Amino acid sequence: MNRTELLTRFLLQRPAPAHRLMLAGLKPAAVLLPLVERPTGLHLLLTRRSTRLRHHPGQISFPGGRQDPEDESLIQTALRETEEELGIPASQIRVIGSLTPLNTISLYDVLPVLALVDADYRLTLSPDEVEQAFEVPLGHVLDPAHHIALTIPRAGRSHTIYWIPWQESFIWGATASMIRQLSQHLSK
Repeated sequence: MNRTELLTRFLLQRPAPAHRLMLAGLKPAAVLLPLVERPTGLHLLLTRRSTRLRHHPGQISFPGGRQDPEDESLIQTALRETEEELGIPASQIRVIGSLTPLNTISLYDVLPVLALVDADYRLTLSPDEVEQAFEVPLGHVLDPAHHIALTIPRAGRSHTIYWIPWQESFIWGATASMIRQLSQHLSK
């Protein structure tokens, strides 16, 4: 998929539904789904969280986090967090739009923000937060054939967790759910 096809498919569709909890007091947060155009097509930029982190250490994720009081919007939160974690300034990011917010079991209401990142970006990883950043072909992660579902009981209900294999790792949890939401949105 190239940039033109992505923009056409993304902008002409209604957002796909996301997992929503009926709970009060969810904390607002945002993540950036950064896409990079390469000669072979679009790639998704992902991070591996530092193993020193208290929450979700070593997991593959998108850059992002909780909204700060100074953030004027959740889009600004995603841009600020991307610069803090990866060193990519907002001037190298063009926001396309957002998906439906996703509620997480850690009680966040997370806005996934889709954006194009300049192909010549340079990384300056925050060692306290990010162990590694890497690109995955967008076609690979969007392909439903790579989405593995696991249904588990939790708090008396069944919950489905998705896993997306990539090389020696698995993308799972909220990150995989957002990728699935994007996949569903673009496949309409």
